[in-house]
Amino acid sequence: MHRTTRSLRCRLFLTALAVTLCAGLACGVASALATSGSPSPSTGRTILRLGWTVDPDSLNPFIGFLQSSYEVWALNYDYLVGVDAADLSRPQGLDKATGLAYQWSHTPDGLVWTFKVRSGVKWQDGQAFTARDVAFTYNYVIKGNMGNFTSYTQFITRVTAPDATTVKMYCSKPKANMLSLAIPILPEHIWSKVSYKAAAASFQNDPPIVGTGPFQVVERKKDEYVRLVANKSYWRGAPRVGQVIFQNYQNTDTMAQDLKTGNLQAAVGIPQAQFGELGKAPLTSIKGANLSFDQLAFNCYAGPSLGNRVLTDPKFRQALSWAVDRQRISDIAYNGFSAPGTSVISGGYYESPPDWHWEPTAAQKYGFDLAKAGQMLTAAGYPLVNGKRVDKQGKPITLRLWARTQSDQSQSSGRFITGWFRQLGLGITFSVIDENTITDHILNTVKGKLTPDYDMFLWGWVGEIDPNFILSVFLTSQIGSWSDCGWSDPQYDRMFAEQQTTLDVNKRLQLVRAMQQTLYEQSPYIVLVYPKDIESYNTGSWTGWVRSPAGRGGVFYTTAVDTYLYVHPKSTAEGGGGGKSNATAWIAVAVVAVIGAGFVVWIGRRRGRRQAETEG
Repeated sequence: MHRTTRSLRCRLFLTALAVTLCAGLACGVASALATSGSPSPSTGRTILRLGWTVDPDSLNPFIGFLQSSYEVWALNYDYLVGVDAADLSRPQGLDKATGLAYQWSHTPDGLVWTFKVRSGVKWQDGQAFTARDVAFTYNYVIKGNMGNFTSYTQFITRVTAPDATTVKMYCSKPKANMLSLAIPILPEHIWSKVSYKAAAASFQNDPPIVGTGPFQVVERKKDEYVRLVANKSYWRGAPRVGQVIFQNYQNTDTMAQDLKTGNLQAAVGIPQAQFGELGKAPLTSIKGANLSFDQLAFNCYAGPSLGNRVLTDPKFRQALSWAVDRQRISDIAYNGFSAPGTSVISGGYYESPPDWHWEPTAAQKYGFDLAKAGQMLTAAGYPLVNGKRVDKQGKPITLRLWARTQSDQSQSSGRFITGWFRQLGLGITFSVIDENTITDHILNTVKGKLTPDYDMFLWGWVGEIDPNFILSVFLTSQIGSWSDCGWSDPQYDRMFAEQQTTLDVNKRLQLVRAMQQTLYEQSPYIVLVYPKDIESYNTGSWTGWVRSPAGRGGVFYTTAVDTYLYVHPKSTAEGGGGGKSNATAWIAVAVVAVIGAGFVVWIGRRRGRRQAETEG
């Protein structure tokens, strides 16, 4: 799904553009909410208050890339094909399907797909939704070459709507990920008036945003909050709460305190040190499985670059892979709230086949052995001279390593890695800098040509159920876009193209695992850990929380919106209501989005009141 911070889609602008972690002080938020018109407790609508430390970078699906943006879009819009929250399947049938399409099929050659979409669905401005809106959305992406979603529409040549409930997609090749295209379906009557150029650069998509989803964004104050109201006519049934408020926190300890005092219904990315405390009644704390990973990334770009050229040598990177103690990073930098990582598709997430994760054998696996790392560097032509590791020209090797200001785990990991690499005789300059600055260096240009200006950085990604997106990040064609390491391998590119068109799941699985093995061996990334989504939510006076996947996933930032549909106060008498709906009450909302590495994990939630606030 997105970059653990970076989004899932958009130009690397990608690769991780920065996380706007700022949140207003309580008084500032209160003031802002007061001026925006807080709902009065007399309307009888319950408010779900959540919080995050990562404000959406844009409400425009063609511009935004942060995970928090995707969370908002998932509530305001629907996808063509949805997932079952419990087992991540994509069921068909009017009463089972969770997307706008309830039935689909394809021709034997896999080149023509037919979708039946629901009738009677309304846009939030009252206009009727039809198959024409689906065709418009996909054709808009294809014809406008809209970067956030072009990786989804590859091989789709055109989309038609023969009638109001039928969509046909014509492909140049079979498309293995057709049912996993996370493209929000947009209203033609609004977006047809927006030029491709504006949609990709300047269009803000200001509230109220019109979609078919369970909630509608009606108000947003950048860096402070996003407010959504329930779509009472939602085709899956009206949500059990009247509003959802996402609000930023600048400090996770403050967020935790608001959670304890009831100013929040839930929080994600809670302080690790308070995990146990925030798991005491009426709260429940969980470590949610997800598809994120955090990594050490190298500048592998063979073109114009201001990075140290030793990093373009796979033997050099392989040697460094033996100089990173992933278990120690997991235990100490992440306080055990992660598992040591291997490949770019997380382990421990899939329970039902196919399990896309590849795990190296004992013989293939990089361990932690500084002596071996040093021997490999020397054998590769990088010997120690007077205690300093030198390159093939005899020059001492100095590398920049950047951790992110927005991530304590990144900084702790960076200090460990700095120490280990220095023991190899490498000169390491370790710095903690802002994510936006890192992104600027990744996308640096000189005289109009991409010229990356970095050596190594720590970040993370959030993947999707289907492996296509995260694997696409490493394509040669994505250099200067999603690719933040500039790595290129023709064989990998060929395998990617083949897996995209392989409809046989077992054959595709073998290709996907072979691609992960190639990445592991070539090491453009050293995957460090698989972080957990650390969440806490009120189960004392609220019920209806839905974990996805069932039993091991989180309740937010999943591929499903079921928590938002079903969560509600147990009863006003039990403490679900009674809150004031004034500006001060509004302030109390927050859920942290942890930017995990790698595409970093953007987790978010907001502050709310423990007792359901009723407008009424």
